[in-house]
Amino acid sequence: MALPALIELRDQGPIGAVGVGMKQWQVLRDFALHADIDCVLLAGRYTLLEQGALPLLTRCQERGIGVLLGGVFHSGILATGARPGARYNDAPAPPTIAGRVARIEAICRRFDVALPTATIQFPLAHPAVASLVLGAVGRDEVASTLCAVDEPLPPALWEALRAAGRLDPAAPTPAA
Repeated sequence: MALPALIELRDQGPIGAVGVGMKQWQVLRDFALHADIDCVLLAGRYTLLEQGALPLLTRCQERGIGVLLGGVFHSGILATGARPGARYNDAPAPPTIAGRVARIEAICRRFDVALPTATIQFPLAHPAVASLVLGAVGRDEVASTLCAVDEPLPPALWEALRAAGRLDPAAPTPAA
């Protein structure tokens, strides 16, 4: 009931866009398939650690639906790395996830790339992604995030991550 009313308001002009947001990419894909929406907010399902939501992003790209991504650090583990106490999906990181992150970290280190920098740049390479929704504690974090977005990273990093099975073969990666 709310969605048709929001679409009507958008079409009449009082609001500029209609969107839906959640963690379940499959539900968002259904919205992208069947509803006249302008954007989706996907939390934690298209990241350096998880690319299962590629079908959603593909559908959004086909329909011109903007994708906003939140939770790209997965509650912190892709910011801090696989250290004791690291969190994933709002809970302590299970050993399997910590191991996957440790393997990603090792590849990043080989190319002298900070894990948070790769974490920020990877999802932005998908053409459906309009923006990342990132939190920051203070100006220093905002400044370091802005630097991370613009830092040139070697294409070989993405090739190594893909060769190690850390990236979906269909996932776009940042250009050189």
